[in-house]
Amino acid sequence: MTAPLMPKATAVWLVENTTLTFKQIADFCELHELEIQAIADGDIAYNILGVSPISNGQLSEEEIKRCEADEKAVLVATPLEKNVKERNAKAKKVLSPTQRSEKPNAILWILKNCPEVIDSQICKLIGTTKPTIASIREGTHSNMANLRPVNPMAVGLCSEKDLEKAMLISQQQAELKENKSKKKAKKTVKAEEKKKPGRPKKEEAPKKGRAKKTA
Repeated sequence: MTAPLMPKATAVWLVENTTLTFKQIADFCELHELEIQAIADGDIAYNILGVSPISNGQLSEEEIKRCEADEKAVLVATPLEKNVKERNAKAKKVLSPTQRSEKPNAILWILKNCPEVIDSQICKLIGTTKPTIASIREGTHSNMANLRPVNPMAVGLCSEKDLEKAMLISQQQAELKENKSKKKAKKTVKAEEKKKPGRPKKEEAPKKGRAKKTA
C-alpha cells in the first residue's frame, strides 16, 4: 500500500464521502485511528479542504466500494505518478511543463482557500514572485480568464506539511504585526495625553488667622 501524498486532506474527504471505518481510513492515510475520529468530530483538520483520492489517482471508486462492503478489507492504492512529482519537488528537481503551467492555478487556490497565507510564504511554496501573486489577486493576470483553482498539493508543487508550515508562519507574523500595532497605538495615546495642557491650579485663599491682641 502506498501512503497518500496529503494524508489529512485525503482523510477528510474519505470521512465526508464514504462509509469506510476509521481504522480503514487510518491505515490507508498512515494516521492514528484517534486522529480520524477527531477529524470526524471536527476537532482537528477543520480548516483543511478534503482532496479526493479518486481524482488524484490514489484509489479507484471500485476499491472504495469493496472496502465499504467489508469492514475487515484493507484499501489498496493504485500506483501514483504524484509520488514521483512530490519527490522531484523535495529534491528541487526541474518541474514538468504541466507543473509549471499549474502554478497560477495553485496560487489562485491558495488565495481562495488559505487567505491568511502571506505572499512571501506563497512564493516559497509555489516558486513564484510577488508581482505574479498580486496580478492574480487583483485579477489583472494575462491569463486570468482561463485560471481555475487547483490544489498545489495535488499537482506536487508542495506537500501538506509545507502548506501547514506556511499557514503557521503567516499566522505568527500576523500576530506579531498586530501586537506591534497595539503597542504603537498605546504609545501614541500616551504621547497625546502628555501634550494636553493640565488643569490650572486654583489659587489658595490666604488663611484667616486670629489677630494678635495688642497690649
